[in-house]
Amino acid sequence: EQPRAIANTLQARLANGRLLEAAFGPAAQEVLRRTQNVHIVACGTSFHAAACARYFIEQVAKIPCSVDIASEYRYRSPLVPPNSLFVTISQSGETADTLAALRLARQSGYLSSLAICNVPESSLVRESELVMLTRAGPEIGVASTKAFTTQLAALGMLVIALARHNGADAERERGLVTRLIELPGLVEKTLELDAVIQRLAERFADKHHALFLGRGALFPVALEGALKLKEISYIHAEGYPAGELKHGPLALVDAGMPVVAVAPNNDLLEKLKSNLMEVRARGGELFVFADSESGIRPSDGVTVIEMPRRVSYVQAPVVYTIPLQLLAYHVAILRGTDVDQPRNLAKSVTVE
Repeated sequence: EQPRAIANTLQARLANGRLLEAAFGPAAQEVLRRTQNVHIVACGTSFHAAACARYFIEQVAKIPCSVDIASEYRYRSPLVPPNSLFVTISQSGETADTLAALRLARQSGYLSSLAICNVPESSLVRESELVMLTRAGPEIGVASTKAFTTQLAALGMLVIALARHNGADAERERGLVTRLIELPGLVEKTLELDAVIQRLAERFADKHHALFLGRGALFPVALEGALKLKEISYIHAEGYPAGELKHGPLALVDAGMPVVAVAPNNDLLEKLKSNLMEVRARGGELFVFADSESGIRPSDGVTVIEMPRRVSYVQAPVVYTIPLQLLAYHVAILRGTDVDQPRNLAKSVTVE
């Protein structure tokens, strides 16, 4: 279902190597032209999508970007730089803290507000000046899956729109558009790993803790993988930037704690390999989702799951999220938990 949801989100908004800027709304071109700063606010899984986007907005569009958890944003009196675009992300568009943050932002001097949302008739959409609907379709399970990947696709289009007004030429835009259009096919290919991950889940089912590692834009993916595992299998899991291992988490590593790493073939790969060696040296069991050209090979205590080759930096968060979702799903099935309705959780958090 996710390949189709991503394709639907991109449909008619990308064509002939170009982004249709009006997809964000009639005033989008002028707002995006004037935008000099981006501030994104969200909760839960949507916050992880925002955290991924921050890397690309700064690295590709060359615009400063800050990201806040909505429930914290309201209580820290944030300073608003000139010409700042306020972006909210919510699957339902009714998340209480995100709505309250938007209402506060509208009184705080932002240039404009943009909602990235899956529900056209939601409060968030009605109260925002610009809108990008994700077209994921109804998501029944409490734990977000296709909502997350379609949010990343929508944020990818925002990156292209901002880059266009900050020095990206037509060739650069065409390359970014092509990478987004390739996403449904890459996700389809990644879903072929389902049987492999189902077998892998058997080695997690009796665990009580797990650690997820990533670097750069894959750090929020590690956070999302950990969240999925704890949400639906009730295994305590933490996501960390791999470079932070020596600042505390390494003390937890032993043979009984699986360590999951996402390892696309990017500029941070060699540093990630060094971090993984630290885990292995302390007896930790590694499960690495790695590009086939990464040079990471299976060995004693190291299980490598080969991902599609040459996934680009901007594609990696979507593609490498898929196996972590599958892992959480299969572990939950083995543990007999309710995948669609985890205990104590609601699909839309409409109270503070």
